[in-house]
Amino acid sequence: MKLSYRGTTYDYTPAEVDTISEGELAGKYRGLDWKFCNQKKAPVQQTTVELKYRGVALTTGEPQSAKTSAPEQARRLMMDRQVKGDKRQRSMLSRLTAELKSVPVLAH
Repeated sequence: MKLSYRGTTYDYTPAEVDTISEGELAGKYRGLDWKFCNQKKAPVQQTTVELKYRGVALTTGEPQSAKTSAPEQARRLMMDRQVKGDKRQRSMLSRLTAELKSVPVLAH
């Protein structure tokens, strides 16, 4: 379907939704009959959208090539957690060191 917005034309192809079967008549709304339909599979939204605003190209979502597998994501999350733990430990050690340096030493 060809659409236009502010003089720019573009093609629009709505997502097709597969249905198992149409349900029975569910009611009337403003004089029109409506029915429930059972979907075979939930529709998936487009992950990457390329937009242009004032001549500047923008991309939303994650590019298809950048997608990672579940084991790779789990490994990355584990590594991030390890790095955060290391940073926390270094911060605690530096605070403890600063606190110990400020304590006066008593001579016996």
